[in-house]
Amino acid sequence: MSQFIEFATNHWDLFLALAIILFMMFSGGLGSRLRGYKEVGPTESVQIINHEGALLLDVREDNEYKDGHILDSLHIPLGKLGERMDELEKFREKPIIVGCRSGHRSASACAKLRKRGFGKVYNLKGGVMAWQNADLPLQTQAKKKKRK
Repeated sequence: MSQFIEFATNHWDLFLALAIILFMMFSGGLGSRLRGYKEVGPTESVQIINHEGALLLDVREDNEYKDGHILDSLHIPLGKLGERMDELEKFREKPIIVGCRSGHRSASACAKLRKRGFGKVYNLKGGVMAWQNADLPLQTQAKKKKRK
């Protein structure tokens, strides 16, 4: 045992690297349990939408949403989520999949939803970019013509 301790103190940098690697390997599953929501990819999201009637919440900004969004998604920008939380009350018992461009802003929105007591909250891993990479369709808003 004393040889191990001596080796560890002489090569502390290797043990630090090992600790970081182990943390990164196990933090994904453990982290989602601690956060209270699960990350799901595009394919799993489609299954949850089709089989459990999940709501897809898009928290991107208006211009990003107009450029292309997932069909039937509800758009509430992340900055307005707190003030528009009442719109989500009717979905409290349903699964909610939250998406953004790459999955980072939606993680913040998932945390807010969990704090407000929403039970089944999922983060769209990789966001709309992953959705596109999986060759799943996006809908664009048609620009309305002004009438004279």
